[in-house]
Amino acid sequence: MQTITIDILNSKALRILQDLELLELIHLRKENIPQNGSVKDWTAQYKGAMTKQTLPDIDKQLHDLR
Repeated sequence: MQTITIDILNSKALRILQDLELLELIHLRKENIPQNGSVKDWTAQYKGAMTKQTLPDIDKQLHDLR
């Protein structure tokens, strides 16, 4: 098996690929890639950015914001 990445430039191309998948010639994997093409690991980037807070602390902050 070989894996390649392609950019879909036309909706007709996507339809053709879907037809090939129905014929069990290829398998399509859908990935959430931003429009600018950059892929980021948001989990790794923001892990530990916020500390755990107790419910009363959160309620107090919400009350102060209102």
